[in-house]
Amino acid sequence: MAKSDAATPRERYRAQVRAEIKQHAWEQIATAGASALSLNAIAKRMGVSGPALYRYFAGRDELITELIRDAYRSLADAVHAAAVTGADPAALAHVLRDWALADPHRYFLIYGTPVPGYRAPDEITGISQEIMADLLTAWTAFEPDAPASPFAAHLADHRDWAGDHPAPPGVLRRALAFWTRLHGVLSLELAGHFTGMGFDPALLFQAELDGLVGCEG
Repeated sequence: MAKSDAATPRERYRAQVRAEIKQHAWEQIATAGASALSLNAIAKRMGVSGPALYRYFAGRDELITELIRDAYRSLADAVHAAAVTGADPAALAHVLRDWALADPHRYFLIYGTPVPGYRAPDEITGISQEIMADLLTAWTAFEPDAPASPFAAHLADHRDWAGDHPAPPGVLRRALAFWTRLHGVLSLELAGHFTGMGFDPALLFQAELDGLVGCEG
């Protein structure tokens, strides 16, 4: 008889408890930031002992890794879903902004200030490179003959961040400028730095985007 792939009751219960722990962790992050994450505080909220939670997560770092993995996976899937339809860089930028606005704390966990004492495992870098690969593919289709520059020449020999993507140096430069400038605008917006300045952050984002893709009038 073939072995069933269905989860056992014990496995389903374990998955439910892990999901509940992560939900409490996100609530902690929203209140006090990732650096204040505490399994003991989560255990208290759940009405169990601290050691009981360590049966589900070995420690704070494992829990943070799981949260970061979930966040990157969510963004990578959203970007890829758009990319496979032929979305151009501008469309991917709006996917990024929509994803970030839907949950700013999730955005800041992966693109904000690093958590002191925490180092993400290599597998997390792999997921982040999936996002960059889709962006590079979109830029290659949008501008296959991007102009050369001194920085593009530098990137020809410093392209580890691009994984094994074959994008030429000019495209690498355009994609990297696109990525860093849009994250700059998004980070300021989500941190509330535009509050009270009297302009629409969505229009600023679009203006920056228009300039980056060469549509600025």
